[in-house]
Amino acid sequence: MSRRLEDYAVIGDTQSVALVGLGGVIDWLCLPRVDSDACFAALLGESEHGHWTVAPVGPTPSVRHRYRDDTLVLETEFTSSSGVVRLVDCMPIREARPQVLRMVEGVSGRVAMRSELALRFDYGRIRPWLRVDGRRIRAIAGPDEVIIDGDVKHLVRDGGCAADFTVAAGERIGLRLCWNGLRQGEPDEPDIPAAVRATEDWWKRWVARCQYTGDYRDAVVRSLITLKALSYAPSGAIAAAATTSLPEQLGGTRNFDYRYCWIRDATFTLLALLDAGYQDEAAAWREWLLRALAGQPRQLQIMYGVDGERRLPEIDVPWLPGYAHSTPVRIGNVAAEQFQLDVYGELMDVLHQARAHDLPSDSHAWCLQQQVMEVLESGWREPDQGLWEMRSHPRHYTYSKVMAWVGADRAVRAVEHFGLDGPLQRWKALREEISTDIMTSGYDTERRTFTQSYGSTALDAAVLLVPAVGFLPATDERMVNTVAALEHDLLDHGLLRRYSPHSDDGFPHGEGAFLACTFWLADNYILQGRVRRGRALFEQLLALRNDVGLLSEQVDPATRRLVGNIPQALSHVALVNTAYNLGSTHGPARRRGASRPRKKEV
Repeated sequence: MSRRLEDYAVIGDTQSVALVGLGGVIDWLCLPRVDSDACFAALLGESEHGHWTVAPVGPTPSVRHRYRDDTLVLETEFTSSSGVVRLVDCMPIREARPQVLRMVEGVSGRVAMRSELALRFDYGRIRPWLRVDGRRIRAIAGPDEVIIDGDVKHLVRDGGCAADFTVAAGERIGLRLCWNGLRQGEPDEPDIPAAVRATEDWWKRWVARCQYTGDYRDAVVRSLITLKALSYAPSGAIAAAATTSLPEQLGGTRNFDYRYCWIRDATFTLLALLDAGYQDEAAAWREWLLRALAGQPRQLQIMYGVDGERRLPEIDVPWLPGYAHSTPVRIGNVAAEQFQLDVYGELMDVLHQARAHDLPSDSHAWCLQQQVMEVLESGWREPDQGLWEMRSHPRHYTYSKVMAWVGADRAVRAVEHFGLDGPLQRWKALREEISTDIMTSGYDTERRTFTQSYGSTALDAAVLLVPAVGFLPATDERMVNTVAALEHDLLDHGLLRRYSPHSDDGFPHGEGAFLACTFWLADNYILQGRVRRGRALFEQLLALRNDVGLLSEQVDPATRRLVGNIPQALSHVALVNTAYNLGSTHGPARRRGASRPRKKEV
């Protein structure tokens, strides 16, 4: 039986992420990268598909977990009839190789414990050869090798390994899992307590750089830590989520792989990092974008691998039964091959924001943007698959056209405010032409609302971003009416769904409410001056986080259960940005639309 997503915490080393269930079980871990094959895949199946459980032997009356202060070091406390033990889990910030550390601390009494591992490479399919090597056990299959060692010796049992031990008050027992790539040599003997302390200190130093001082510090800091955990340090990329194929509706087929980087998330992520004072991370994120997009702008993809890989072929994994029996389980994402017009505007916007926030200039950025504008000028009238990656036939999506307008607008601003070279009058005319097209074809004058696509009556929460990108003020009557229509048609138990249920997206109907969209609704309330209502909705969303502050992609409105991949970067980015909007008199439209003159770039 699948554990509730609410019961999971994450640990990570800024290159990969593990999901740790409330009972001391690691059900998901991909090594050596966040998008590598999983060696623990019980999250999408059963324990036989790979897990690592450390827990008291026999029934445990109570268990709870929390993070140590503002870190990614997790504590799980078990209270049993014989005493209390604390399990400390972390992944040290990577140097040579990825490691998972688990330290059992006796708090009171004497508690019998068991560590049980079932390593299964290739997403639960391959049982490795287990070789005993002194106090170490090696799990080997092809290029994969994992070493298990520490203060107690595990024994090979039934295709897995286990260790039984007892912990008394004041005692500590450390365990380590270490991934060992080909020709990496032997890892050093572990000093687990020292490594845990060093990991805790690293996260505290990182959090100390946060400049947020508003009313929601705990929520903002936890979201920023989560974004950092989803980052891939060697390239500066940030994965959209740590998992694949967690369903948007329990038992449904909307199960996708989100362990990649989406261009559409770039501007929101950049603003969240810059607002919080993380200039280095924002610069690394921009650098990843420029490297990933190098080449012909006409070949621009909506997503890439964490190192900028372009090929993300989608396959089904038939041997995994899926979370809550939701199939298929998918690896890779065919949406990488879609044409989505909005990403050109997103790219123009993120590079504009980098200039506006004084990130160090990059001589290649403007050259790339000029090429992007050539694509927009010739291709903005083409239909596309839209922000939500519809797998039905292409349409003229209103949000896509708005982002085409953003591309032209940011090009104009680059010339007017930053002194860059470009055909200003031609780009101004393009901006006006796109605006007229949107207002003629993307706005329903009878219902007085922006529509999902031209000629459609369906609604789409994506148009809530119209004020955020500066196309129209949130107080414009057309936006006020659109917000009212979205409330009427898409609000479900106080949470917003992405689009009208009769929209043809290529899948059977049925999904949860989309958390980022509901944050965008709160942003619109704030921009319209309805700050009290925006704050109430924001705090309603905060209440949906699990006990360690994590959000997934969606929530089932009726049951309030988290659904979709977790933790979801876009949900946490939206949380950070809305928290800042509540503390600002300007809000996202002013922040995304404003520029200040600066010397011409060379």
